[in-house]
Amino acid sequence: MIICERCRTQNVDEAQYCDECGASLLAQGRHSGHEQSEAPATADSQPGARKNRASGANSGAHSSDGAVGAALSSSAEKVAGGRISSASLKASGADDAASPAHARLIIHRGRSAGKEFPLNDDEAYIGRWDADGGIFPDVDLDADDPEAKVSRRHARITRLGEQYFVEDLGSTNGTFINRGRRLLPGDRQLLNDGDELIIGKTFLKFQVIK
Repeated sequence: MIICERCRTQNVDEAQYCDECGASLLAQGRHSGHEQSEAPATADSQPGARKNRASGANSGAHSSDGAVGAALSSSAEKVAGGRISSASLKASGADDAASPAHARLIIHRGRSAGKEFPLNDDEAYIGRWDADGGIFPDVDLDADDPEAKVSRRHARITRLGEQYFVEDLGSTNGTFINRGRRLLPGDRQLLNDGDELIIGKTFLKFQVIK
């Protein structure tokens, strides 16, 4: 018989986790039922106390989860100037309430042709994921940019009412619409349904979801 050191519940010898509070029994000593009966009764040995202890353990777990989510949200806010990107929300497991996509970008050339990136918010950052630098773009082209021509923070698409705009964020290899002139950093240009958007050397088709 194994007696849980946390809540004093008796568990069968083969148990790896306590049936009452879920604590790991692997590193705990093994005690016989005889030894348990001779041990002085304590508040922790009472059924009510065990339930309270288990409830407290669960509460602590929830607090820990909340702290992790808050830390992830904080790092994303620093990157996006106070705005939490959808990618960072995925990282923190908080994307359950994401808005439905209103537009999308589709890679239409190269090995990743056909890959889609839904746009759910009024602002969408395009770039390459960099966890060490705290950069979590909504449209992450890291896996689709073998030559690393896409900057970490490359461009941004903004929705204003029924119109869309794109602007370069000072990228190294530039942003182009329909193979026209290279956009100047911060020069917001109108983006129409069906336009081709070139980010570095990645060719994307912009589509409005109606």
